[in-house]
Amino acid sequence: MTPVDQSYATAHRMAPSAQPPKDFESALAELEAIVVSMEGGQLPLRESLAAYKRGAELVAFCQAALKDAQQEIEILEDGVLKPFTPEGADNGA
Repeated sequence: MTPVDQSYATAHRMAPSAQPPKDFESALAELEAIVVSMEGGQLPLRESLAAYKRGAELVAFCQAALKDAQQEIEILEDGVLKPFTPEGADNGA
């Protein structure tokens, strides 16, 4: 088991109802750690299932956060979602 796998497994032996992430960034970081851990293929079956379940919860949290952000942008843009063009981007050629 790699150090990442060990740290994930140790930190995430939790009750069935895990704490919700504090924000989008922490949810994404935890999700990335889960992916790395599961890709290593060294977790026992029970921990793999728990990690998969937690990953699904984090994906749902991130999707909701992104949807909320999109709705907020629509409100800020007076109901019209405008395409984002970074400053200095070449719009033609």
